[in-house]
Amino acid sequence: MFSVRTKVNFYETDAMAVVHHANYFRWFEMGRVEFLRKAGITLNELMAKGIVFPITEVSCKYKASAKFDDWIVIEVTPTALTPVKMAFTYQVFREADHTLLAEGKTQNLFTNMEGKIIRLEAEYVEKLKKIAEL
Repeated sequence: MFSVRTKVNFYETDAMAVVHHANYFRWFEMGRVEFLRKAGITLNELMAKGIVFPITEVSCKYKASAKFDDWIVIEVTPTALTPVKMAFTYQVFREADHTLLAEGKTQNLFTNMEGKIIRLEAEYVEKLKKIAEL
């Protein structure tokens, strides 16, 4: 598991003064990007090699509301890391009281810039599995 901490910004809230539901997907992405970074892989490096990884599945179950100025923690757990896909689960907590705000899942496939599924080079898969302990 890997955690990322961030503060809720005003622009992430809606007219009801709570975080708009779409922002949880942004936070999932933030967690994935930081997970890759921890593995020693940057998005710029992959894109320079013509590798992208579009989302093919995403879901979120909302449990409680986050509000402006809350500190939140995004817990990222890899569930699959293969040469063709990555899958993660997420839990988002309010830091102050450890309230579970949301749970989610994503799946990405590795593709070239034209959208054709490719196999990720072994060196990248090894880096991901090393920090994921899969």
